[in-house]
Amino acid sequence: MAKKILIGIGAVVGVAVLAFAGLVGWLTIREYKPANLEDLEVLGGGEAPIAVGDSLTVLSQNTGYAGLGAESDFFMDGGKDVAPTKEQQADNLAGLSALLAGEGADVYFLQEVDTDSGRTRGVDQSNVYWDALRLGGLDGTGAYSSSHALNYSCDFVPFPWPPIGKVHSGLQTLSRFGVDSAQRIALPCPFSWPVRAANLKRCLLVSYVPLEGTDKQLVLVNLHLEAYDDGEGKAAQTKALMDFLTAEYEKGNYVIAGGDFNQTFPGALDAFPIQDAGLWTPGVLGEEMLPEGWRFACDLSVPSCRLLNHPYDPDPAGNQFYVIDGFILSPNVGLDSVETLDNQFQYTDHNPVSIRVTLEPS
Repeated sequence: MAKKILIGIGAVVGVAVLAFAGLVGWLTIREYKPANLEDLEVLGGGEAPIAVGDSLTVLSQNTGYAGLGAESDFFMDGGKDVAPTKEQQADNLAGLSALLAGEGADVYFLQEVDTDSGRTRGVDQSNVYWDALRLGGLDGTGAYSSSHALNYSCDFVPFPWPPIGKVHSGLQTLSRFGVDSAQRIALPCPFSWPVRAANLKRCLLVSYVPLEGTDKQLVLVNLHLEAYDDGEGKAAQTKALMDFLTAEYEKGNYVIAGGDFNQTFPGALDAFPIQDAGLWTPGVLGEEMLPEGWRFACDLSVPSCRLLNHPYDPDPAGNQFYVIDGFILSPNVGLDSVETLDNQFQYTDHNPVSIRVTLEPS
């Protein structure tokens, strides 16, 4: 009898090992392997002119795939992974769409926008946000272009339990200005096989906008840097980012980079200290990383992100807050104002950050 039990246990273990090996092999074969540089399709209008001396507004919002609202937590942040219901997710998506349309920014940098994922029930969120601006924008013109760059594409993410499943997600840039071209530029991936096969492939979404009366361009860089690594990935990606930004500025271009850095801005830890070092802790951006004349643009008066170790607590003292969303501006881009909009993390775990800047004459 004991021998039969051992044989049975061995058979079950053998089947499990074979199934796991098969899954890893399948994910390896199907791994998303983008090129270092890829041209992206720019959809729609967005033909408003812009010239040196003009001002513009840019809003950055990590949308959290409309699945990380006030009701949610997340297993990677120490939570239990409280996922929204279908109705809650629809409410989050509608709320984010209305918020974006109501701001009427010239340019939007959006992160964690799903196009066809199990976690978002197959909804193409990029079209939802684009439609919100085209149909519900403040001026009613609907003249925005849209481009989307994948930074997470996997047929089946096998964790946690129940597993995440299929994910196709990334960055979206929406622009009122005419965009000559848009590119996906790969960033270093810190993960090795087999974890890499089902993990994010971070990138920059770069949009080139012509400036009237000159051969220079406005370079718009939408980003979402590494979150759950040992720190080396963030550092490598930040260096790649700065190398790219400075190269564009040296061409005489005007550069605005923004999004979710997953790193706190200078002074942010004084405003919102780390409460528990055992939970997720962001990296730190330092002023020394910026060449002369470059600047950060962030708002230290309002948190831009909350830790997802539990659903949102209406008592601010019950949450871990960060300032990890903001912008980097080249020396020829003057900062007029920056504001984090206090949305109480109702629809996502990030608050939107808005800047107004002026393209200064050389």
